[in-house]
Amino acid sequence: MNAFVPLNQPLPDLDTWTTWFRQAEIPVLGNSADALEAMRANEDDVDANLIGEMVADDPLMTLKILAFAATHRPERRVTDVETVTAAVVMMGISPFFQAFGPQPAVEDRLTPIPAALEGVRDVLRRAHRAARFAFAFAVHRTDLDAAVIHEAALLHDFAEMLLWCHAPHLALRIRAAQQASPSLRSNAAQRAVLNIELGDLQRTLMKAWRLPDLLIRITDDKQAQHASVQNVVLAIRLARHSANGWDNPAIPDDIADVARLLNLSHDAALEFVHNVEA
Repeated sequence: MNAFVPLNQPLPDLDTWTTWFRQAEIPVLGNSADALEAMRANEDDVDANLIGEMVADDPLMTLKILAFAATHRPERRVTDVETVTAAVVMMGISPFFQAFGPQPAVEDRLTPIPAALEGVRDVLRRAHRAARFAFAFAVHRTDLDAAVIHEAALLHDFAEMLLWCHAPHLALRIRAAQQASPSLRSNAAQRAVLNIELGDLQRTLMKAWRLPDLLIRITDDKQAQHASVQNVVLAIRLARHSANGWDNPAIPDDIADVARLLNLSHDAALEFVHNVEA
């Protein structure tokens, strides 16, 4: 693995950012890197479900596998591979381990920059909570795409995670700007520091990596009229607003929207989300 050299200067436009990220190796969580090597040593005892479970809480490894599978899909296959487990089934266990050797770990990269390591951990904590909410909502709604909805919530902010991993000093500049001016919107701060918005970068990367159409639709907040998208958007909102406790003034509106989505009373919806947290 090559030594990590962070990107310290903003790139000029969206096309340049997209090309840069497509060529950069995606690091994964240290636990995933370690688990992968333990599985490699016992390959004959490993199946696709075991790998899927190992990756389930790692949005970066999830992204890496889905992008690889989509860009190495056999021409005869006409349907998208929508989950990690399905991707590994398509690839086969031995080819999977051949394609994914020892992985660079986020923690190894960012330990010398403690503030950046904490920054990416903040995004990961939010993603994990959002994914739990999203999956619980989907199961309650008996949505057949519950696994993809969980994945969509987990990946919803992957461009922000990648920025922390590859350009930690730029990510820190964005955070400092917002802390200095709490009313500064994220998109404006991103444009000022990066020359782009991370949402635009994420959409172009999803298309460039040929991620599943369903996953792209579910992560597109502009498609909020669809119940599956509402499911993810509400989970993300609730995870953001409750990140530091349940006294955020925006939470009652979130709970009212959750109640409508799940066809529950306000009190029942509040109890539901607290049970998910428990």
